[in-house]
Amino acid sequence: MSSAILSVGIDIGTSTTQVIFSRIRMENTAGYFSVPRISIVGKELVYKSPVHTTPLKTASLLDGEGVRRIVEREYRAAGLTPAQLDTGAVIITGESARKENAALITEQLSGFAGEFVVSTAGPDLESIIAGKGSGAFQYSVDHDCAVVNLDIGGGTTNIVLFDSGDIIGKGCFDIGGRLIRLAADYTVTSVSPAAGAVAEAVGVRPVVGQKITPAELGRITDKMADLLAQAIGLAPAEPLLGWVETPNSSELRIIRRAERICFSGGVADCVRSPGETDPLRYGDIGVFLGNSIRARFLPEREKIISASETIRATVVGAGTYTTSLSGSTITCSDGIFPVKNVPVLKLDMEEQQDCLDGSAEKLAQKTEWFLRQSDSRRIVLALPGKADPTYGEIKTLARMIVQVMDRLLPEGEPIIVILEKDIAKALGMAMRSETGGRRKTAAIDGVKVEANDYVDIGRPLMDGLVVPVVVKTLVFG
Repeated sequence: MSSAILSVGIDIGTSTTQVIFSRIRMENTAGYFSVPRISIVGKELVYKSPVHTTPLKTASLLDGEGVRRIVEREYRAAGLTPAQLDTGAVIITGESARKENAALITEQLSGFAGEFVVSTAGPDLESIIAGKGSGAFQYSVDHDCAVVNLDIGGGTTNIVLFDSGDIIGKGCFDIGGRLIRLAADYTVTSVSPAAGAVAEAVGVRPVVGQKITPAELGRITDKMADLLAQAIGLAPAEPLLGWVETPNSSELRIIRRAERICFSGGVADCVRSPGETDPLRYGDIGVFLGNSIRARFLPEREKIISASETIRATVVGAGTYTTSLSGSTITCSDGIFPVKNVPVLKLDMEEQQDCLDGSAEKLAQKTEWFLRQSDSRRIVLALPGKADPTYGEIKTLARMIVQVMDRLLPEGEPIIVILEKDIAKALGMAMRSETGGRRKTAAIDGVKVEANDYVDIGRPLMDGLVVPVVVKTLVFG
């Protein structure tokens, strides 16, 4: 059995906004005598919009009406109506990822996005999203190697290191193509604090309203390129690298050198294409920065792979799959469901084992990071689970989860856990005991989710025997 759905992806960044429509094909990949598991098996690009300049009211506040007009225009250009769309995602990144902007966009796009995922991606999550969109993640899986992706946009460079599909390093730096803006005669129109610091380090002083020479711009962008090389371990790090690190991003610790390097983002087009004859084509230092990066990374050219997407290395849609779960493996408080569009925080085996051993430090750190990055009050904690755990391990795991969630989740928010292995009944009962009635709890199993997924969980059906679960998976191009 197979079917197809139409999806829209709306990406609203610091500098650019784009809309992409895709057709996602789904099939039941479970056996005849198994619980149905509907999975995404393919996608077809239906329409992609031009890259629009993100409309702003102030330097950091989106023009919600302007964004709505862009989206409305692209629906018409694609020949589609909101009623025809089955699912989708709105991703707000960079400086646009502010709480006020998320609320504004949710309101303005309600008629176009409906119940779709609306996600604000902080610098770390944006790094992961871009690394998946560029193809770096899949390359690391297919070739069983370490791949670093540098997504170089207008205001920041988001970096992520994948090792055979595992995320082992991520970070963000204030290095980008629009940090210095220029008029056609090389008059400086704006300079960011980070660009000013880099310029000072190389003895250049760009001043708004005064001209700057191409040679001086080249010295600034050469230094930026050198800082990026330091960030991924190609050269010793200097103090300036820490100065340009983006606030609220993780400290990027490269624990092994990448075997492959991938560039995405708008500046990546300038890195790949040295033929741009107008260095001020974009009214900024983007072309200069692209040229500097290409020259700095020339010794690493054998490691460089082509991104499948550069400026479009962002979400292209969201797909769904549904799974019915046996009531024998579900434990949930009355009235906890339904819930919609809850972001997934996923632990790996090592982090889960720490909890089983009685240490909640890594769980607490990751939960604090995730709540800060996703700007969400509610999360779903996803665990791989363990085959045949002891009763003591179940009790310890429940205690670690409840301790952390009690401390970090706002009062009244439920503790919801999804597992792959069939231990939800026992874990759910242990969590309920640990809370002492302070919070509602739920544990369900047999569901595989990934980082950056969102879930909807419906009301229990058939007297609580089954729970419908919808996993909204971001599909990257």
